[in-house]
Amino acid sequence: MGGSGDASRAGADWRLALWTLCSVLLPVLITAWCSFQRSRRQLLIRDIFRKSKHDWHYTDLFGSPSYCCVCAQHILRGAFCSCCGLRVCEACLKKADRRFLCKEIMMRGTAGAPGSMPHHWIRGNVPLCSCCMVCKQQCGTQPKLCDYRCVWCQYTVHDECMVDCLRTEDCTFGEFKDLIIPPYYLSAINQMRKEKRTNYEKVVPYCRKHWMPVMVLANTRSGNNMGEIFLGEFKMLLNPVQVFDLSKIAPAKALQLCTWLPCNAVRVLVCGGDGTVGWVLDAIDEMKIKGQERYIPQVAILPLGTGNDLSNTLGWGAGYAGEVPVEQILRNVMEADGIKLDRWKVQVTNKGYYNLRKPKVFTMNNYFSVGPDALMALNFHAHREKTPSLFSSRIINKAVYFFYGTKDCLVQECKDLNKKVELELDGERIELPNLEGIIVLNIGYWGGGCRLWEGMGDEPYPLARHDDGLLEVVGVHGSFHCAQIQVKLANPVRLGQAHTVRLILKSSKMPMQVDGEPWAQGPCTVTITHKTHALMLYHSGEQTDDDDASSLSE
Repeated sequence: MGGSGDASRAGADWRLALWTLCSVLLPVLITAWCSFQRSRRQLLIRDIFRKSKHDWHYTDLFGSPSYCCVCAQHILRGAFCSCCGLRVCEACLKKADRRFLCKEIMMRGTAGAPGSMPHHWIRGNVPLCSCCMVCKQQCGTQPKLCDYRCVWCQYTVHDECMVDCLRTEDCTFGEFKDLIIPPYYLSAINQMRKEKRTNYEKVVPYCRKHWMPVMVLANTRSGNNMGEIFLGEFKMLLNPVQVFDLSKIAPAKALQLCTWLPCNAVRVLVCGGDGTVGWVLDAIDEMKIKGQERYIPQVAILPLGTGNDLSNTLGWGAGYAGEVPVEQILRNVMEADGIKLDRWKVQVTNKGYYNLRKPKVFTMNNYFSVGPDALMALNFHAHREKTPSLFSSRIINKAVYFFYGTKDCLVQECKDLNKKVELELDGERIELPNLEGIIVLNIGYWGGGCRLWEGMGDEPYPLARHDDGLLEVVGVHGSFHCAQIQVKLANPVRLGQAHTVRLILKSSKMPMQVDGEPWAQGPCTVTITHKTHALMLYHSGEQTDDDDASSLSE
């Protein structure tokens, strides 16, 4: 009896151990299987994305009610094409990729009359604010896959209003026809280039009176990483070939599209900070060196950076946070006026016979400085290099600047600058008062929106201009003085205006910057001379100072 009891207890223990093992292993196996399936599904999705002609993006949650273009079911997560607007669930992704064509950069074949193309209709998920082009009633109001939208002209049509003639009707390209590069135009130019013909003026819409094709160059790393959103929205409204991601293609390469377009008609919208604008303007200067002056575009700005002083000077605002729809941005680009911007050569020659290195040469659009504001930029730059992930917000960036400015008020690392440097304006030596910093200005705004040269207006100083070949030179007493100037409690020390500025650093090491690019500099001679002009676009609708318009109209 005792032996059988021991055996039964042993069997029970084994069964308990087995069930315990199963209860532990089963969830692990299920989790592993789910993880494997998820990884396999992600690999399949990535493979479809890589081979597809659509610009697919995956999302865990659509921002508005969405319906699959294949099965017509309501979907919360899935994929969408940022060029044509197709939305699809995971299960139908492969079918949708095969069944539906995306926007074509160039026309395929020779179908259709030269200079024309039919509408490209996509069913469902039309914007709620859209209006039917036939009955003029609101579209997209029903909770299902319904109604049509043309991916080129953005016209919408109810299901019941769609007739056969609309399917074959020529597309007008809608409100932004003067900005869009039509696929048939690129096809014709491509064929002419193969045949080595250059009479592009015979190609429609080359001869269209108001055609001003726009190129969008977006820096996805600027500001709050909004550039990624803009890429999709601009691709939706324009030809995808007009929209470039500067993290994947250099401006010099992107701007070669200008050579396929009318002379002196192209407009470029730069989405980024002042540094991105300078990068694009440098690429335009390279076009001049290559002998492509007649293809030079005019440049507009969508400010996504932290300071955006150049953007502010040209009327595009001190920073964009999504308050203006993309359609209005394109309208502003169409309505903007062309102006010139001085660009300056900054040459830094190190002192000492032992230094055999070539002088450092920079191109300046905004300002050059030595002193506390350059020190703040240098500290900010060093901090951002260590932890770049922390600097994705404009508010955080300004808070870090404020911290380093407050620190310098206490430490005063740049004191007695007037004893360390000599300043010459157009060859004339300037006697310097007790200063900690010198700022050389090309544009009206400085320090994130402060009109430095005009100050508080206690004296009748002429407005600073960016196209008169003159630089404004001012001094500051320190970081606290800079802060007072920015809140209009003090004025800078105005040292004068000049066509050529020479600054000689006699001893020690000082922080310097050109357009927000800082470095620590030993004894040297800094010479600033006029380099060239850039063709910019000025938007009068975003003025931040009442005198801006008068200064530009002279």
